Amino acid sequence: MHEKNRKMGELVPTQQVEQEKSYGIFRNLQGDLLIKIKARSADAKKPVIVYDGKLHAVLYRNTENIIVLDYINERARPFLEKAKRVIVVEAHDEAIVREYVAPVQQVKQVPLPINIA
Repeated sequence: MHEKNRKMGELVPTQQVEQEKSYGIFRNLQGDLLIKIKARSADAKKPVIVYDGKLHAVLYRNTENIIVLDYINERARPFLEKAKRVIVVEAHDEAIVREYVAPVQQVKQVPLPINIA
């Protein structure tokens, strides 16, 4: 299936789906929302976060890498639900490896992938 014809949440065989075991959601002094995750080896390309205002969000880092953010803290949910974009910070231990902006796409229900590593 061609990339343009693929629907959000629809998996293709080369995609790697991971559940982020430990992540943080923060606001900086400017009021921007940040999500800190562990660093991945590949760069993010056209990242987007899909969120429905409930327990889970999905970060599509690139065409091959999808990160599931489970059990979003209830205090963070209203901020994520209102966010138009989020700054994603990827870190290894305490060192920041990369950061990028990901638009937030609000949906009725997050399309949770079945095969999560």
